[in-house]
Amino acid sequence: MAKKRDYYTVLGVERAANQEEIKKAYRKMAMKYHPDRNPGNKEAENKFKEAAEAYEVLHDDDKRRRYDQYGHEGVTGSMGAGGNSFSSFEDIFSHFADIFGNGGGSIFDGVFGGMGGSPFGQGVKAGASLKCRVNITFEESAAGVTKTIDLRRNEHCSACNGNGAAAGSKPRSCPHCGGRGQVYHSQGFFSVSQTCPNCQGRGKVIDKPCTVCHGSGREAKTVRIRVNIPAGIEDGTRLRVPDEGEPSDSGGPRGDLFCYIFVQEHDFFARQGDDVICQIPITFAQAALGTELEVPTLKNKARVTIPPGTQSGQVFRLRGIGFKRLRDRTEGDQIVQVIVETPKKLNSRQQELFRELASLEDKYVSPQRKGFLDRCKNLFSDNKE
Repeated sequence: MAKKRDYYTVLGVERAANQEEIKKAYRKMAMKYHPDRNPGNKEAENKFKEAAEAYEVLHDDDKRRRYDQYGHEGVTGSMGAGGNSFSSFEDIFSHFADIFGNGGGSIFDGVFGGMGGSPFGQGVKAGASLKCRVNITFEESAAGVTKTIDLRRNEHCSACNGNGAAAGSKPRSCPHCGGRGQVYHSQGFFSVSQTCPNCQGRGKVIDKPCTVCHGSGREAKTVRIRVNIPAGIEDGTRLRVPDEGEPSDSGGPRGDLFCYIFVQEHDFFARQGDDVICQIPITFAQAALGTELEVPTLKNKARVTIPPGTQSGQVFRLRGIGFKRLRDRTEGDQIVQVIVETPKKLNSRQQELFRELASLEDKYVSPQRKGFLDRCKNLFSDNKE
């Protein structure tokens, strides 16, 4: 596999470039290497995809921060549900509708106006993308998991196969836009496109609507989808599952499904970066004399040696048993913080021992209750005399 080039080098921008400079550089490259300008040119095709991948990372502040810190491995898990980059032109066009436009008068409408206002061909648009929430446990976020979700989405109508026309009839080409789904208006050197008001961009007119979908060509269905969630994923991460959105009305590709991952809090563990944090209580005696503890981990158990003289709040690091790192798939650590507990109740023997310890340290401690009350009585008796 060829080594990936630096994303800043791909777009020809400085590492300190702002978002407007990055977007401008990407537009320039996308126009230069656009497939319709370079038919059959494999090198231009690869550069077009490479530029799209670079922009996908650098235009997102969170992905850019991880890329700056860890390089390509830092954004591997965010380039799709399977960690892949763009596999087709349709994938690129659907993902960057704000750059390429869907007939909305973007910069590409003027350059490629003959395409019917869409990068997929005349009147062709990608389907709508969808969102969903996926809840996972703390342990699942550490180990990775495959989740099965039931998604409610629109599919092509089974009665009319999605064309919206009743049995025995079929849609006809829109006379207003000539079947393109777009109408064009010249503005100086550019041709600006707008959605056809007669067919709402579909390019077709239905005289006899389907009785099941009433001409929409869609019906709501529940589908079951498997989502692969990588190990080490963080709370709030967005995973993109390509081609699991709604179908296109005009023969284009499906939209995508964006899964927002929410990690449940754990009763014992917490997360800090790639490290697992936990607190373990120990007694005064254990802190003073030292001990060996068995502590739980995400996978099993581990032993921690507590040296004599350990202070409350002191931390101990267990290497390589934390969360997987995206940049190199190694693992973070587990940090164990010990908390010295002060006993709330002592039996008489324990009190005796602590008082003996205090006397050895030449430290004042509160007297035993009985002795204290006896001295108080004697004090009052002496005053009466």
